[in-house]
Amino acid sequence: MNTAPLQGIKVIDFTEVQSGPSCTQLLAWLGAEVIKIERPGVGDATRNELQFDPDCPSYYFLQLNSDKKSLALDAKTPDGKAILTKLIAGADVFIENLHPGAMDKLGFSWEEVHKINPRCVYGTIKGFPLSSKYKDLKAYEPVAQVTAGAASTTGWWEGPDDVPTQSGAALGDSNTGMHLTIGILAALMQRERIGEGSFIYQSMHNACLNLCRIKTRDQLTLDRIGYLTQFPQYPDQKFGDFVPRSGNQEGSGVLGWTYKCKGWETDPNAYVYVILQRGEKQFELAAKALGFEDWLTNPDFNTADARDKHKQAIYERIGKWTIDKTKYEVTEILSKAGVPVGPVLSTKEIMSDESLYDGNTLVKINQGGKIGEFVTVGVPFTISNYQPVYGPCPTLGGDTDEVLTSLGYTADEQARFKANGTTAPMPAPAK
Repeated sequence: MNTAPLQGIKVIDFTEVQSGPSCTQLLAWLGAEVIKIERPGVGDATRNELQFDPDCPSYYFLQLNSDKKSLALDAKTPDGKAILTKLIAGADVFIENLHPGAMDKLGFSWEEVHKINPRCVYGTIKGFPLSSKYKDLKAYEPVAQVTAGAASTTGWWEGPDDVPTQSGAALGDSNTGMHLTIGILAALMQRERIGEGSFIYQSMHNACLNLCRIKTRDQLTLDRIGYLTQFPQYPDQKFGDFVPRSGNQEGSGVLGWTYKCKGWETDPNAYVYVILQRGEKQFELAAKALGFEDWLTNPDFNTADARDKHKQAIYERIGKWTIDKTKYEVTEILSKAGVPVGPVLSTKEIMSDESLYDGNTLVKINQGGKIGEFVTVGVPFTISNYQPVYGPCPTLGGDTDEVLTSLGYTADEQARFKANGTTAPMPAPAK
């Protein structure tokens, strides 16, 4: 029995780069038939971006387009518009992430698609909500982060490195794709009840802001009392009227920090993250594991509120304890006492961990040919009765004939489409 959650769902993928393809990638892995529309002779911009070999698509493209079909189609030509219209008429979902106004100009706005197929769910990704004064900005990943509060609250709060810093995680791109996926799935469920598709508008800004929810919590607290006890600036420094950067502080009421470990001089990731919880019992176990039993009777440290006021002394002492141990040794010692702790892992360490190749966390896809096998991040959750199958990415336009044939186009018609530039690059003019 095929238990794929999206079995029978057809998705027209008019997206490129990362935010849109990350959404349609997940839909494909959940069993949907995803037909990716690509410009003839050009394709998704990431095919040729950051290539490891000029003859191969980049890992950027490969990691975001597995198990999709590629239809080479110029939707600006009359034939291209007719083909796309026919595709939409039989689709369950249409997704695009072009710049604002592009789909309207092309003739495939939400209103037009809804006329073609009232049951089709329409998903769009744009930089900002329509209400935003920045709605006309051209949005890239960092633009979403700097306008949603992520960059202003990330990084060091003093010294030469006191600059707004963007996260290494794709808060504005893949995160936006995940948010749109939630909307698409909700709309499909809604359609089962009302029989009609809906329009899902997902902005990169809002997806990023959603992950900055705790920073808006901090702003509310700061506005109310004028300081933030969990921040390293408390109690010795003055707070402004906005949430500051807080280095490696955990972010809630516990004391979390990153500590140097043995080998840090040559290994930039020889660090460990340790959290001291607020509960009396949890703190006692941590103090004993660290060998700092004197903390249990010292009024500067034996209550959570006292520790907030003396956090710099805590950071300094734990740092002296971790410095002659590897990050793995620290993790082993403290985890046995129930202390939240973890080694800082590089991408190399993560991708070399065979235990993570469990069918979902990290997966190996055999692309074949010159590329061979490559690694990507799989479906981020597990389903008890379904295991995704991770197949290769399509060649540019590799499924064009199949898709057009399924739509009823004859061989002669397909030859005409290639000749007039609808499904293949226009031939160079004769000299």
